[in-house]
Amino acid sequence: MLDGPLLARWLAAAFALTLLLAALRPSAAYFGLTGSEPLTILPLTLEPEAAAQAHYKACDRLKLERKQRRMCRRDPGVAETLVEAVSMSALECQYQFRFERWNCTLEGRYRASLLKRGFKETAFLYAISSAGLTHALAKACSAGRMERCTCDEAPDLENREAWQWGGCGDNLKYSSKFVKEFLGRRSSKDLRARVDFHNNLVGVKVIKAGVETTCKCHGVSGSCTVRTCWRQLAPFHEVGKRLKHKYETALKVGSTTNEATGEAGALSPPRGRATGTGGGDPLPRTPELVHLDDSPSFCLAGRFSPGTAGRRCHREKNCESICCGRGHNTQSRVVTRPCQCQVRWCCYVECRQCTQREEVYTCKG
Repeated sequence: MLDGPLLARWLAAAFALTLLLAALRPSAAYFGLTGSEPLTILPLTLEPEAAAQAHYKACDRLKLERKQRRMCRRDPGVAETLVEAVSMSALECQYQFRFERWNCTLEGRYRASLLKRGFKETAFLYAISSAGLTHALAKACSAGRMERCTCDEAPDLENREAWQWGGCGDNLKYSSKFVKEFLGRRSSKDLRARVDFHNNLVGVKVIKAGVETTCKCHGVSGSCTVRTCWRQLAPFHEVGKRLKHKYETALKVGSTTNEATGEAGALSPPRGRATGTGGGDPLPRTPELVHLDDSPSFCLAGRFSPGTAGRRCHREKNCESICCGRGHNTQSRVVTRPCQCQVRWCCYVECRQCTQREEVYTCKG
C-alpha cells in the first residue's frame, strides 16, 4: 500500500499526464498541411488502377478521417483533387516564406510540433490548406473532372440583359460548401478548435474575394453587342500573397481565465476590432488570421524548425534577419547559365552558354 507522500506524488503525475493527453487530442478536422501524417507518404500522383472503385483505395491512402473519407469516396474526382490541393498549398507556403526564418518547414516532426501550438505560422497553415482545397475543387468542377459538379451555374451579374452567360466559370459555390463540410468544426466549446475553424474560413474568404468576371466580346467588327462572361478565380499565387499579408497582420487572441477555478472562459477579443454582438463568438468578424501563442524566433534548431544555420540568404535583403545576428559566410563559385537567347525560325530557341562568378551567402551556425 502506498504511503501518503508517495500516493500524492503518484496522483499528481497521473493528473499531469491526463492534462497532457487532453492537450494533444485533435481539436479540429485536419487535412493536408494541417494533417497528422507526414507529407512524404502522400501520393503526389495517383496511379491509374483497373478496378472500378479505384478511387476508394486512393481515398484510403490519404489517411483521412471517417467523414472526410466518406466525402472523398462519393466522387471519383475528389481524391485526385485533394492530392493536387496538398501539393499546391505546400509549394505556395514554401514560396511565400522563402526569405523568412521559418521557411514553411513541413518535415514531419517540426510540423507536428507546430500544429500543437497556436502560432501565427499554424494559422497560416490552416488558411493556405483550406484555400488550396477550395481553389482546386472549383477548378476541377469547371474542368469536368468531377461528377457531382460542373461549371458555375449561378450568374449574379449587373447589366445581365446585355450579357450572354457563357464560358465555363469556376464553381466556387460548390467548392466552398464542400470545404466547410470537409473541414467543419468539432466543438464550439473548444478554444483551439474555434480558432482553427476561423482560420480555415479565412482561407475560403480570400478565395471568394479574388473572384473576377472575365468577358469575351461578340459582334460585327468587334462591336461587342453581346458579351460572353464567366467567373474566374484569381491565380493561387495571388491568394498566397494575400494570406501572407494577413499572416503579417495576424491578431493575437486569448482566453479569459478564472484565477479562482483555473477554468478557461470565452476568447478575449483583440483590442480595437469589431466582434460579434449579442453574446456570440468574440472572434473578429473581419477575415483576419488569429493566433493564441507568440511564435518562437526559429533561429536555433528545436522542436519547431531546424534553425537557420547553413540557410542561404541574400546579403542586401535578409541575411541580417535570417541569420539572427550571427553573421554569414561568403563562398565564391563559377556557374554556367543560358544567355543571349534568340527565337529561330521556326519554333525553337537558341542560347549561348555564359560563365560567370557569383557569391553565395549562408548563415553561420
